Amino acid sequence: MKKFQNKYRIPSSRLQGYDYGANGIYFITICTKNRKHFFGHITETHDSASPSPTETHNGASLCATEIGKIAQKYWAEIADHYPFVTVDAFVVMPDHLHGILIFNNPDKKEWTPNQFGPQSKNLAAVIRGFKSSTKRYANQNGIEFEWQPRFHESILRDEKALLAVRRYIINNPKKWLETSRKDAQ
Repeated sequence: MKKFQNKYRIPSSRLQGYDYGANGIYFITICTKNRKHFFGHITETHDSASPSPTETHNGASLCATEIGKIAQKYWAEIADHYPFVTVDAFVVMPDHLHGILIFNNPDKKEWTPNQFGPQSKNLAAVIRGFKSSTKRYANQNGIEFEWQPRFHESILRDEKALLAVRRYIINNPKKWLETSRKDAQ
C-alpha cells in the first residue's frame, strides 16, 4: 500500500484514467456517518395527487428532519452553483442520498484524467460543495450531523442504464418500507 506524507492512503475507488469532469451521466450515493438516520424516516403515502418526485416515490416518502429538508434543497440547487450540471432524479433517504447528475459542459475540450490533489469543475468538486454546504448549515444551526467520508459513483453509459437507475431511485423508499416491515417480523 502506498503512503502519502508518511501515512497509508485508502486506494481510490474512482475509475483510473477517467475524466470526472467529462460530459456524462453519474449515479451518486452519499451516506451519513455510521448510516445514522439524520435525514428522517420513510412513511407510506396514500396521496393520489402527483407531488414532486423529491417528495413522494411510488407510495412512500421521507418524513424529513430539518437537515433532511436542507439536503433535498441543496441537492436540487446544485445546477445553480454548477451551471454545467443538470440534476436528474434523486431521493433523500434516512441515512443516504441517491442522485443522478448530468454533466454537459460545451467548453470542455481536453480529457483530464482523475488525479490526486485540488480539483474543480468535476464530480468531486460538485459533491464536496454539496456535502460542505449541508454540513455548514448543520453547524450554524446546532444540528447534529456528519457525512461518511467519500461517496460512491457509477458512470451511466447508455439510456438503458439511466432508466434502470431512475427506476431504482423511484422505488427506493418503497423498498425501504418493505425491508423494514420484513425486519420487524
